[in-house]
This record gives sequence, structure tokens and C-alpha cells, in this order.
Amino acid sequence: MRAVAALSARFAYGLMCLTLCLGVMTVTGWGRHAVSRKAMRAAHLSLGTLTIVFAVVHAVCFRFLPSGPMPIDYLLVPNVRHGLGVVSLYLMVAIALSACLHGWTAYRRWAWLHRTAYLAIPLGALHSLLGAVANGHLSVLWLGGITLLVPAVTLAVLRALPAHTLERLGVETENV
Repeated sequence: MRAVAALSARFAYGLMCLTLCLGVMTVTGWGRHAVSRKAMRAAHLSLGTLTIVFAVVHAVCFRFLPSGPMPIDYLLVPNVRHGLGVVSLYLMVAIALSACLHGWTAYRRWAWLHRTAYLAIPLGALHSLLGAVANGHLSVLWLGGITLLVPAVTLAVLRALPAHTLERLGVETENV
């Protein structure tokens, strides 16, 4: 069961980073030369859904450990290391629900809630780092984790920069 938990955690982490990258590329239009906005939005939605599915599988696996199940109250209010992952998952679920409400709420309210992804990603990455340290897998696994995190952080930082700064850097912008 621990192997399933570890594998689902790795998939969730990788998909989380890719979801952020696709989300930024969709909203900024940076990938419009390769793929249509509709296709990028659909891929962003699919990757986000898979991220949540693998994160939930990761969390549920700890309820079925051979050494004894973790109590439900611990899964809901855990220690700091696990709590970072729980809060990240809760934020991702809130983001997914906000995507469902996109048509029924004002754009600014929806966008504000959807931007909490910029908080969920570092919490999930920190949970992953602390988990790798605690399980002794830091040297083996964190290279892949950093490899996936760097593009996501780079795109998130570029997304936060003002348009005139991006133009000065030579990054093509689109009025969205």
C-alpha cells in the first residue's frame, strides 16, 4: 500500500506542476502557436482533474496501511508535514469547484479563487520535499521534483510580472 501511496504522490506532484504550466500558458496565450486555446484549456482541466484524483488516492492509501490504518481525525487534522499536503489538496478541490462555478459567478471572483493555485503549488511541493526527507528518498526523488517544479515556478513568476517588464525581456504578451 505504501508503494501505491508513493507512486500516486509522484504522479500527483508531476501533474500538479504540468497543470500550473498549462494554466499559465492558456491564460497568457503563450502556447497559441502550437495548440488552440480550447485544446490547452481542455488539457489544463484534464491534468487538474487527474492531479486531484492521484492526490486523493495518495491520501486514502494511508487509511489502508498494513501496519494499521491512520485514524480519520489524523487524516483531517494531521501534523505539519502532512498538513501541508492536506491544505494543498483542499485548495485544489476548491479550485476545481470554482472552475465548475465559472459560468455562474463574476469573473473577478472566480479568478481570485482560481489563483489560489499559486498557493496550493508551493504547499504541495513543500509537502513533497518534507516527505522525501522523512522517508529517505531525497537524493533519489528530489532531482525529478526540482526538474518539474522549475518550469512551473518560472511560468508563475512570468505570469505575475507586468506586461511592460515582459516586453522589455522579449516575452510576447497577449491582451487577455
